Amino acid sequence: MLFDFFYIVSELKKVSRKGWKEKAGIEYPESVADHSFGTAIMTMVFSDILGTLNTERIMRMALLHDLAESITGDFMPGEIQKENKKIIENQTMEEILSKLPLHILDKYRSLWREYVDCTSKESILLHEIDRLEMAIQAVKYHGEGFSKEKLQEFIESARQEIKSKELVEILDEISYK
Repeated sequence: MLFDFFYIVSELKKVSRKGWKEKAGIEYPESVADHSFGTAIMTMVFSDILGTLNTERIMRMALLHDLAESITGDFMPGEIQKENKKIIENQTMEEILSKLPLHILDKYRSLWREYVDCTSKESILLHEIDRLEMAIQAVKYHGEGFSKEKLQEFIESARQEIKSKELVEILDEISYK
C-alpha cells in the first residue's frame, strides 16, 4: 500500500499549475509539486521566525496541502464552486490517505482537515503563505519575460487574502524589476 501512496504523491510532479497556463499564457508552467515545495520552505522559515507556531505541524500540512491535485488536477478559482471543490478534494484525500498504515492515518487525516477548515494559527498562516508563494512566482515569470498585466492578477489575488503583518511586508516589497 505504501507503494501506491508514494506513486500517487509522485504524480503531483506532472500536474501543471493551470492558472499560469490559462490566465497568463505560460505554456510550460511550474508543477503543483514545484509550488508545494516552495510553500513548504516558506512555511518552515516563517514558522521558525515567528517562534509561536508548531513548525513540524505546519510543515506536514504544507506538504499535504495540494496532494489531492495529484488525482483531481489543479482547479482554478471560479472553475468549480468552492463547496464542490472542497467535497471532491476531501474525498480524494480520503482515498489517498487510505493507502497509509492505520497507525498514522488519523494523524494525516487530522492535519488535512485542520488545513481545509482553517482551524489553527498554523493552517491560517499556511493559506496565506500559499498565496505569497504564488505572488513570488508571478514576479519570477515576469522576470522571464511574461506579461506584467496578466501576472498582476495573481499578485492582487494574494494581496486580498494575506492579512499577516509579516507576509504583507514581503508582498509590499514585490515589484517588477
